[in-house]
Amino acid sequence: MILAVGLGCQRGCSVDILLELFNAALAEGGIERQCITALASLDRKQDEPGLLALAQVLELPLVFFSAAQLASYEDRLSHKSETVFAHTGCYGIAESAALALAEHLSQGPATLLVTRKKTAQATFALACAV
Repeated sequence: MILAVGLGCQRGCSVDILLELFNAALAEGGIERQCITALASLDRKQDEPGLLALAQVLELPLVFFSAAQLASYEDRLSHKSETVFAHTGCYGIAESAALALAEHLSQGPATLLVTRKKTAQATFALACAV
C-alpha cells in the first residue's frame, strides 16, 4: 500500500511547524510515521527550506508536481481555495499533491485517507493507493 503525504506551506514555514502538523495529522488518523511512503508538494516549493528539512528529518523522498498536474485533481478535493488558485493555478496543493503522488507511485487510483488539515502556515493531506 502507498501512503503519500501532500504538503503546502507559506514561504519561510519552519520545519518545526511542518513536523508538528505532520505528526498531529498522523496521530489523529491513527497512522504510524513509518507507514508513509513519500511526500509531495507544488514545484514552486522545491527550494523551500522547511519542506526540504522535513523530508530529510523523516528520511522520505520529496516529489514535486506542477500546478497543471495538480489542477487535474480539482474535482476530487474536499476544499477548493480561490486564494490558492489565484497564487498557484490549482485549487488545493496538499490534497492534489497527495493524490498525484499516490497515483504516480501505484500506477492506479488513489483516495484521500486524511483530507486537508490546516494551520496558519501549512496544509497536510494523506492519500492511499494499493
